[in-house]
Amino acid sequence: MSTSPSSQSSALPGAAPGRAVAVLTAAGSGSRLGANVPKALVPVGGTSLLRRATAGLIDAGVVSHLVVTAPADDVERFRAELAGLLDGSSGRALNGTGETVPTRTSGVGTTVEVVSGSPHSRQASVALGLTAALTAVPQADVVIVHDAARALTPPEVTRRVVSAVRAGHEAVVPALPVTDTVKEVEAGEAGEPEPVVGTPQRARLRAVQTPQGFRTDTLVAAHRAGAKRAGDEALAASDDAGLVEACGGSVVVVAGDERAMKVTTPMDLALAELLVKQ
Repeated sequence: MSTSPSSQSSALPGAAPGRAVAVLTAAGSGSRLGANVPKALVPVGGTSLLRRATAGLIDAGVVSHLVVTAPADDVERFRAELAGLLDGSSGRALNGTGETVPTRTSGVGTTVEVVSGSPHSRQASVALGLTAALTAVPQADVVIVHDAARALTPPEVTRRVVSAVRAGHEAVVPALPVTDTVKEVEAGEAGEPEPVVGTPQRARLRAVQTPQGFRTDTLVAAHRAGAKRAGDEALAASDDAGLVEACGGSVVVVAGDERAMKVTTPMDLALAELLVKQ
């Protein structure tokens, strides 16, 4: 896998734009939210995380095909939740900020499909979504991987990531500077004191978000190389950039956005509710 943007064969600066596809992972259980529905179906401001995240990717105007990975038992339920967005028949969609916006703002008509994700790991679900996306658009030059839990991500973050990939970088992640001091510890038993083994320089730390963007060949190769890890959540990669790094690939960071927060806990959900009311 190439680690130098100048040696890449596609998405070179000045080249004609190709087609981007996206995988939206939405197979989380919602247990940490205390919800009795899949996390992606939990509403924020009356609209589900799933629909908000999907509409936000559409509104970016750079995605030609979007694949949503759903829990196996909820595929039809997810399709129903995305009614009006699956075929672009709705002229307007709800974006991450709660505003209605055109779904075809940049001349890119986005088609959406829902497929069954994997019960084993996020990595395995992304692999399934990647296969579906490239089956639909084999010529795609950029793949975006996003989490439905980051449903309030502004569309400009997606555009920023795709632009950086097309500028010649093989893997791009949005991120924010870390404001807390972070300690590295020697993990121990739950509830027991843990010895500190190091304090990383905060100026060099970034909190990574999604959507993450990749050259298609880079992400395909990374998932192929890491396939054996995908069957075990404990071994699987927590994000796709990590898979690329494990293969010796080069990952760069672009500016993220505070609104791209991950909704995981009840406190996160309460904050998201406040954000959509602003």
